[in-house]
Formats: sequence, structure tokens, C-alpha cells
Amino acid sequence: MVCDGFGDMVGGAEGLFRDDTRVLSRLRLLVGERRPWRLACHVSADNAVLTVHGANRAVAPVWGGSTPRGVVHLERRRCLAGGRLYERQRLNNYGLDEVLAPIAYEFDADFRDIFEVRGVARAARGETAPPELTGRGVVMAYHGLDEVRRTSVIAFSEPPWRLSPDRAEFMLPVTPGRRVDLFLEVGATADDPPDAARFEAAVAGAQGELRRLAHKGARIVASDGAFDDWLARLRADLAMLTAELPTGPYPLAGTPWFSTPFGRDGIICAWQMLWLDPSLARGVLAYLASRQATESDPFTDAEPGKILHETRRGEMAALGEVPFGAYYGGVDTTPLFVALAGAYLERTADLAFINSIWPQLTAATQWLEVFADSDGDGFIDYARGQATGLANQGWKDSEDSVFHADGRLATGPIALVEAQGYAFAAWRAMSDMGLRLGDEAAAGWAAKARELAARVVARFWLRDLGGYALALDGEGEPCRVEASNTGHLLFVGLPSAERARQVTRRLLSPAFDTGWGLRTLGAGQARYNPMSYHNGSVWPHDTALCLAGMARYGERTAVARILGELFEASNAFGGRMPELLCGFAREADGPPVAYPSACMPQAWAAGAPFMILGAALGLKIDAVRKEVRLVRPRLPAGVERIALERLDIAGSLLDIEIRRLGERTAVTATSGGSVAVVVEE
Repeated sequence: MVCDGFGDMVGGAEGLFRDDTRVLSRLRLLVGERRPWRLACHVSADNAVLTVHGANRAVAPVWGGSTPRGVVHLERRRCLAGGRLYERQRLNNYGLDEVLAPIAYEFDADFRDIFEVRGVARAARGETAPPELTGRGVVMAYHGLDEVRRTSVIAFSEPPWRLSPDRAEFMLPVTPGRRVDLFLEVGATADDPPDAARFEAAVAGAQGELRRLAHKGARIVASDGAFDDWLARLRADLAMLTAELPTGPYPLAGTPWFSTPFGRDGIICAWQMLWLDPSLARGVLAYLASRQATESDPFTDAEPGKILHETRRGEMAALGEVPFGAYYGGVDTTPLFVALAGAYLERTADLAFINSIWPQLTAATQWLEVFADSDGDGFIDYARGQATGLANQGWKDSEDSVFHADGRLATGPIALVEAQGYAFAAWRAMSDMGLRLGDEAAAGWAAKARELAARVVARFWLRDLGGYALALDGEGEPCRVEASNTGHLLFVGLPSAERARQVTRRLLSPAFDTGWGLRTLGAGQARYNPMSYHNGSVWPHDTALCLAGMARYGERTAVARILGELFEASNAFGGRMPELLCGFAREADGPPVAYPSACMPQAWAAGAPFMILGAALGLKIDAVRKEVRLVRPRLPAGVERIALERLDIAGSLLDIEIRRLGERTAVTATSGGSVAVVVEE
């Protein structure tokens, strides 16, 4: 649901969405034919309830009486639960006389596909049925071109005084010192009439489910209250975005546009949370394994063994007007899937689960061998099958994100540098998992990882720039562009220590480090624009991967510092991490500059601080060995102590406390089992 600060849905991208279809495009509350004064609007800390406080404007005489402004307090509370919207409108009369409050709700359902809402034009649409009045509400319906009938039913707890296809009017008597409640619900079907019991049950259910998801896995407790609240808010955002699918929990990418499973986003978000809650990674792996491509289809960029990029459930996807019903146009999702499986096994020792998806993992490696390298140069690359697909198929998927030093756009097939790193990680993960499962191919997979690492150095390393090329174009020409993509190589451990130091030094220079996170593109590069989507903005998840990579090679101080900067940046966004923000350098007295259409909350943005925190603490968990290491742990500025509670290490629960001692830290660990805790300073 997307609404304004009054709780209304009146245009633009606002509305209630179900299965990528807007099932409520208008919902506006009027008191005496006017919007009430808005006093406050907030979402509860657990993201379960929206509350809007308002007061009446002066109401013209009704049947001989009039109401001055500010006499009636209106409290509008709303939640989403079980596929329905529940709302309670509470009126309190603080005047001396009885008020006959003229309340009206305006409503409509346009049943627009989410791609239509985003601006994609359609040649034809289905048929909207005439609204059906039910006495307490209205049934709205749409017969799609995909032969699916979509319905939206709005119902009220009291029969309206006057009801039309798009408006319900009430005359509610409110005596002084008393209150009156009016309930409404919106769902796909008619149900029992709305009432207080149903509303309270829906709120309790939404709160319980969100809190359960937010408290899964280990708990972090920080001595600094604001920092502690921030982490709790981020986990609440992840809980709100997590769908319980038959295969397990899956973090939907973000609202409003990406409230659906994405392969790359889900994998990276699960990796960010892996040390805290490995059940998320298991759910992501299980779902993506179940949706793996089995045949070739140029329209959806599918090939046998390839892992899903995006799935949609709306009318346009069903009709093939867009390729995203099940779309596979991501060059990096398949190796990331394999690499996450290896990381999950190391974190959990859950060999039985890895064995259950082993056929999908081996099919993914076959895609890497057979389909991923279209020109035979030894690197995985991409070129979309049809013009309807994504032009660029790495995480920077805007059309202008891959280019040469002079600004020329690269032509395909394109081999992105970070995709080679993910493939390297995939081969190494397959070798590690294969050894555990007794697969004879394990040694060969390890050799492939070594060979690919050597090829990356030979073709991508630019000695004169002291860094890696962004990509190789279809002619094999390197894109001599300084971009954050190279930091992802550090994350997977591909570079040598010396090359990693050079990449780290450059990423921490003013060309990249804004004071609010790392830019996606170095300042001064061709096409650099701090207000762009991918060419100079700051993406928290990208910053997290780069920082985790630096930490892998020993950097701690900068990692802890930038974690603190992201915490400070989030204050400008209500404690949330946006999908991205503009890449302007930090000013002493200025806030970060928002990117206007950024999703917020966004799953891999909300998960980014947890990955960075683990990196700052130098935390390494090996459940197979039942060992936890903290290598030169560092805390962000202002945080004197962090406790990690209920870390599950192969069935044993572990508590760890890290305290600041001057320039160093002290670590105390308590284990309920035979877990070895090793601290290195």
C-alpha cells in the first residue's frame, strides 16, 4: 500500500497493490466535503500499523447546527493482514455540543498493472465491470485480457447513509466526551462485516507476524540507544518485506515498485543476513532452485540451468507484454546462487539441504560452462535475447551504466568484472561443497576457479590505473572506467593482497568516498553524475559489498567509520536505508541528498548495515568446524559495546560481547555448546 500523509490514495503511484495489480487506486476521507486538518502521521516501529491524527475543519450547518474547526479528533488506523486492508476511523468529540459528523469516503479501483502505473503504455486493456452495490459496500471487478477476473470489495461496518459506485457517505452522531468508530475493509472477496473484533484481530496478527520475523535468528544489542533503535528498525523493514513462501522466507526486493522476488536482490540480502539468520538464505536458495530455467527462451533470456532474475504476477506479464512473468536476464544471479549455497553450508553445516538442491547447483555450473560464455573468451558475458529484455544484465542494469573512458556505450556481449568474481566464487564453492558430498568433480571445479582468477588478472587488470576494468566489450576492449564494481572482487577474495590494497585505497579516496557511503562511479569519470541511478550515486548494498571485501583483506577502521556514516545518513530518512541516495560529497552542516524515486524500504539496503557490522567485527563463522573468529574487531564511533545474542552455531547457542577499550576492543564469549571462539588482535 502506498498512500500520502493523510492516509489517502489520490493519484500517481499511490494505491493498494495485490499480485502486481492496483486493486484500490483511490481512497479519500472527507469531513464536511473537506480534507481534515492533518496533525500527525506515523508508521509503528514494527511496520504493522499506520496511524494518522487529524481534526475537523469548520463544518457548515447540517440540519440546523454547525461545528467549529478543531472540535472532532479523527484517528485513522490501518493495517494489512491476510491479503486485506483493515481500517478504523475513530472520532472523538472534545466540544460542548453533540456533533453530527458528515463523513465521506471516495474510492475507486482501476486494476492497472504495476507496469502501467510506472508509465508503460498498453495498446488495449480488459473490461471493467459496472460496480455492484451491496448495501454495506461495493464490489469492483475487472475482466483482464488474460481471462482472469480480478475483484476488489470495499465494505463498511455501518450501512452508509448514501452509497454510490465510488462514494460512501455517513452521518455519525458524536456526543461530547464520547467516541464513535467506523470500520472498513478492502479485499478480493466479500467477507463478514467489518467490526472492532475483526480489526483488532488483524492488527494483532500483523504485529505478531512481523515481530516473529524481526526476531528470527540472533539478536544485536548496542550500548548506544539510537544505534540500537536503528538496527531494530532495519530488521523490522526486512520483516515487512519478507514473504513466507512454500519454500521458506524470501525477502521481496522493495516498495513500491519491486515487491516481488528478485534473484540477485534476494541472494545478496540473504548473504547480508547470513551470520545473523541463515534461515533466510535457505528460503532464498530453495525458492530459486524451484524456479530454475530448464529450456531456452530468448524473450525471457532463459537458458537451461539459469537462475531467475525477476518474477511478476500481473496481467501484462501473463500476456507476454513484458517478459517478467519469469525473467532470467541476469548474468550474475546464477553464480551468486551457487556462491551463496557454499556460504550457507559454511555458516550452518546443513549438508542435507545442500544435497537436496545439488541437482540445481550442478545445473547452474553447467550453465556457466555451456551458455554463459557466448564468445568463447573464457569470461561469462551477456547480450539480451530480444529488445524487450534488459540491455545491461548486471546489478547496474540501466542502459548507460557500462561504457568506455570516452563515454561510448559498450556493445555486447559484455563481460562485467564483478560477474567474473561471482563465477570464481561459484567454482570455489562447488569445489568445497563437492568435497563434502564426495563428488569427484570437486578438484576440477577448484581448478576452474584458479584458471578464471588468472584470466581476470591478465585481461581486466589495468596496471597504469592501479585497478580493474569495469568490463570487456564485445570486441574484447576493456572499459577503462573506475567503478565500484571492482570492490566486489574483494568480496569474493579474487585479487592478490597487493592488488586488493590498491583497489581499497582508490575506493576510500574522495573520488568514491562521499562521507555517506561509496559512489558507484568515481568522480571525474565519463558519465559521472551524482544524481544518476548508477553512475555516481551511493547504493548502500554496493557499499556493503565493497566494505566487506576490504575487511576480508584486513581493513577495519574505514569499515567501522562508514558504517557510522550510513547510520547518520539514515536519520534523514526516518531511520531507514533508501535504495540509493545522490552521490554528493558530505557537507559539514548538510544532510544527504535523497534520490527522488528510490525505493524505501529496500531489502538489500536494509540488510547492508548488518553485513558491514559483521565485517567491522571481523566476524567469521565456520559451523562445520564449530568455530567463530573475530579478527581485529572494531566498533563504529559512539558505540562502546555490542552484544551478539543467540548466535546459532550448528545447534549450539553463543553469546558474544565486544567492548571498546581505547583503540582496541575486548571480547567476552559464552557458549551453550562446544563452540570455539578465537579472537585475533
